[in-house]
Amino acid sequence: MYQWRKFEFFEEKYGGKIPEDVTGEIQCCSSGRGKVVIGSSDGSVSFLDRGIKFDSGFQAHSSSVLFLQHLKQRNFLVTVGEDEQISSQQSGMCLKVFDLDKAQEESTSSSAPECIGILRIFTNQFPEAKITSFLVLEEVPPILLIAIGLDNGCVYCVKGDIARERITRFKLQVDGVSDKRQTPITGLGFRLDGLSLLLFAVTPDSVNSFAMQAQPPRLQTLDHIGSSVNTVTMSDRSELIVGRPEAVYFYEVDGRGPCWAFEGEKKFMGWFRGYLLCVIADPKTGTNVFNVYDLRNRLIAYSLVVDKISNMLCEWGNVILITADKSLLCVAEKDMESKLDMLFKKNLYTVAINLVQSQHADASATANVMRKYGDHLYGKQDYDEAMSQYINTIGYLEPSFVIQKFLDAQRIYNLTNYLEKLHEKGLASKDHTTLLLNCYTKLKDVEKLNTFIRKEDGIGELKFDVETAIRVCRAANYHEHAMYVAKKAGKHEWYLKILLEDLGNYDEALQYISSLEPSQAGVTIKEYGKILIEHKPKEAIDILMRLCTEQGTSNGVYLSMLPSPVDFINVFVQHPHSLMDFLERYAEIVKDSPAQAEINNTLLELYLSKDLNFPSISLSENGVDQNFTDQSVAAAMSKTGSGKKKIADSNDTIEKDCVERQQKGLELLKLGWPSDQEQPLYDVDLAIILCEMNSFKEGLLYLYEKMKLYKEVIACYMQNHDHEGLIACCKKLGDSGKGGDPSLWADLLKYFGEIGEDCTKEVKEVLTYIERDDILPPIIVLQTLAKNPCLTLSVVKDYIARKLEQESKIIEEDRRAVEKYQETTKNMRKEIEDLRTNARIFQLSKCTACTFTLDIPAVHFMCMHSFHQRCLGDNETECPECASEYRSVVEMKRSLEQNSKDQALFFQQVKSSKDGFSVIAEYFGKGIISKTRRADQDINRVTS
Repeated sequence: MYQWRKFEFFEEKYGGKIPEDVTGEIQCCSSGRGKVVIGSSDGSVSFLDRGIKFDSGFQAHSSSVLFLQHLKQRNFLVTVGEDEQISSQQSGMCLKVFDLDKAQEESTSSSAPECIGILRIFTNQFPEAKITSFLVLEEVPPILLIAIGLDNGCVYCVKGDIARERITRFKLQVDGVSDKRQTPITGLGFRLDGLSLLLFAVTPDSVNSFAMQAQPPRLQTLDHIGSSVNTVTMSDRSELIVGRPEAVYFYEVDGRGPCWAFEGEKKFMGWFRGYLLCVIADPKTGTNVFNVYDLRNRLIAYSLVVDKISNMLCEWGNVILITADKSLLCVAEKDMESKLDMLFKKNLYTVAINLVQSQHADASATANVMRKYGDHLYGKQDYDEAMSQYINTIGYLEPSFVIQKFLDAQRIYNLTNYLEKLHEKGLASKDHTTLLLNCYTKLKDVEKLNTFIRKEDGIGELKFDVETAIRVCRAANYHEHAMYVAKKAGKHEWYLKILLEDLGNYDEALQYISSLEPSQAGVTIKEYGKILIEHKPKEAIDILMRLCTEQGTSNGVYLSMLPSPVDFINVFVQHPHSLMDFLERYAEIVKDSPAQAEINNTLLELYLSKDLNFPSISLSENGVDQNFTDQSVAAAMSKTGSGKKKIADSNDTIEKDCVERQQKGLELLKLGWPSDQEQPLYDVDLAIILCEMNSFKEGLLYLYEKMKLYKEVIACYMQNHDHEGLIACCKKLGDSGKGGDPSLWADLLKYFGEIGEDCTKEVKEVLTYIERDDILPPIIVLQTLAKNPCLTLSVVKDYIARKLEQESKIIEEDRRAVEKYQETTKNMRKEIEDLRTNARIFQLSKCTACTFTLDIPAVHFMCMHSFHQRCLGDNETECPECASEYRSVVEMKRSLEQNSKDQALFFQQVKSSKDGFSVIAEYFGKGIISKTRRADQDINRVTS
């Protein structure tokens, strides 16, 4: 005991005399619910508040209060005391239960709490003896288990609801008790462990336990030495603590536990917040010493010389000592910060660490203590031990604080250890990973680097920033380690970057890409495909084909889920021949790709382009550096005959390749626009631009013809002055019977009229078709050909003669038709005038409908038809005989009026007619265009 350090972790808060309101000698004390309860020799019970002031009191027993206990769960007070005897044979010792929340009835003059239960302790079955100990256990309310220890070694137990007198009484006997020598019960203690309940009973000669769940309770002797009164208590872990002069013993369920050799007679013992409280008689000085032991940290937290102590209890977070002269002393524990400051001043950091850990302080507080300890050791240059403390602060202390210290001290081994622990706990940042790997590479510790990189052994996630580790290992030329991390973490881009850019291992890169999932392989080939196409074009294209045509399926729905070849076009930059090869292979396998139009567009561009950087490719194959310009290469080779020959061969190869590609392009143009489809499988505008840019006449003519742009077709022949081709083209495309455009002959005539050359033969042939289809009026023909000074009148002589003869016949026919229409019109006007000015005489004697003789009422129409009124329908206003003819005329007029509003129809007829003027004249003749007026007067119906 004397080897343990002493500290002032507690302090005296206040003390003084107990108020005079507490009468009699103090017999017993209890605490709970914020008050101290004192039982006196005069039978009174007093309550003291937090300020040690008298709060209230009442008379509990008539004589003396021997024991009391203030319950925790319910505000009950259980007392044992002497009352007046009812008879000489019956003891006055009673047990009472007071409900402190209820006062007595108003009829009584006292303000004492209500006594809800009284029990005579001694009866015939339970003989009287001196009570030496007392303890109450609150079971499930309202059940109480009360144990009363006697000087004869017996324990009287009362269990049940005392207020309702529903109780069970039984007696427990400690072994070894005889008539000659009785051993009193000096201490009691309950231990509740789940459903099992244990009652400890201590005598001066033994320590015993009763298993209360057994019937009857089973006795077990734990030790054959005991203790005196007031030296038995229970710890917060339900351990029985027994104090004897030589030591303090702890007891578990199965026997004696640890022992602490604190010498001296134990006067009082208690337990407070993990501390052991002892009042020990010092034989050397003859004084009593109050000690507070921290058993876990093996130190004396407080020591104080005191007078004779009569009671010790704990309340308000304080330890309360009551002396025999009715004085009271409160001792309180200091806060953690004060205790730690005290230890830091003495450099007792290990004690401080043990203290915060034992008192279950939060982790940040513990880390703060360890940091200070680490700082102390660092100041003493004990770097290894300091680092062990700093490692314990990981997660609470900023890592940069520790890292900076050991960077300055050049303690790279300690720093490496700290960074390793930081990664193990998953708290390392990218910078920490970089620093740790730099430490390994600086130390050239390949074994540790291997351990760090491969410590998961293929299982679980890596506990460091992957990309940082890859970059550092790569920079330090630890390519294998970088590749291992990249592969394990699934960083395929990094793995391939190292293989291709650092190691130049193209074959392994291709194998690795082939082993990936299609989606991952597609991503990697997009990023590194340029390098692979440059060095391994065939193998790279094979991988692309597998990606884009997986299982060689042609199902449209499935193909839409596969990568499109268009997505990989960018990897073929500066390698157009490889791109052409890839797209051609794809098009052969997949016939209905969703990206067919884009593929055809790209192929057309490749096929029709005259320059595919072919010279530089061919020259590089012959060992010439591609960085040279064409001029420098030609100049270098022209110095020798062999050089000139190579240049000539190269030009021939270029020309041959260009022709082959153009043929492929023309074939693609035709295959991509089947006759049964309105739109082609490529961009027509792009195709036309490509053909024009590369002077590909065959493709241009095909596209114009498919698009029915016949004028653009003949424009191509006109640009080349191909007269035979022009006429052949017009024969093919200008035949209206086959869906052609006859106006092409007019364009062709205009071309010959403006060419300024002698083209008599061609003009005569053109005029034949113009005359056959009556395409142009003769006047237009003459005006057009008059512009060519090389043509004579003999060219059009026969044509003009035939046209004049035709026109004469037409004029004669028109003259006769005019005369006929004029005569008809004259007759109609005369008839109308007659209807307007002269009376009509109806002489018909029979009904037109029924042929019977007319009688009144009768209806006569201006058309000279008469009817019985009964033979006509209701509201009939038209002659039934002439109605159909009249309606046809009205319908014709309505149709003409409707046509006058249909401008689209009018212009379409004008455009499609050989003689547009005749269409316009017809519209005027029928009165469609002229403004018409509806007659104001209707034909009257005459009724007689």
